[in-house]
Amino acid sequence: MTFLVQHFSDATELHELRRRILRHNDPAISVHDPRDVEEAAIHLAIVRDEHVVVCGSLYPSTSPLDESVDSYQLRYMAADDSVRGSGGGRALLERAGDIVLSRGVEHLWANARDTALGFYLATGWTAVPGSEHLSKETQLPHTVVVKSLRSH
Repeated sequence: MTFLVQHFSDATELHELRRRILRHNDPAISVHDPRDVEEAAIHLAIVRDEHVVVCGSLYPSTSPLDESVDSYQLRYMAADDSVRGSGGGRALLERAGDIVLSRGVEHLWANARDTALGFYLATGWTAVPGSEHLSKETQLPHTVVVKSLRSH
């Protein structure tokens, strides 16, 4: 399956998938990040039949490993059940890496849900030992993952 990853300037177009997949479709839970409107934010999505089926947003952020390293944090990575496991998430992460590299940044990081940890590891990310934690937002187990884009 071929995926076209699109760059969105308005993160609200990604909110429906963020909410449905990451927040159990609970309308009372916010899926807005204050950084969504920042010029440096990157919002990516794959659209099928006029619906966002994969999305992820990236924000300039301090690296959890080294404060002196410029990095972007990946947040709100989500894939609709209809495309999960078909390569859409991998395509989005590859496009994200290309964009971040074009901005002169070589480091990505995320708080990965433990249920998605296998996906991140299979796409070249590394789990940070001892970083396991419960998300304050979801109360679900997460692990910090990082990716160096130098060899991307």
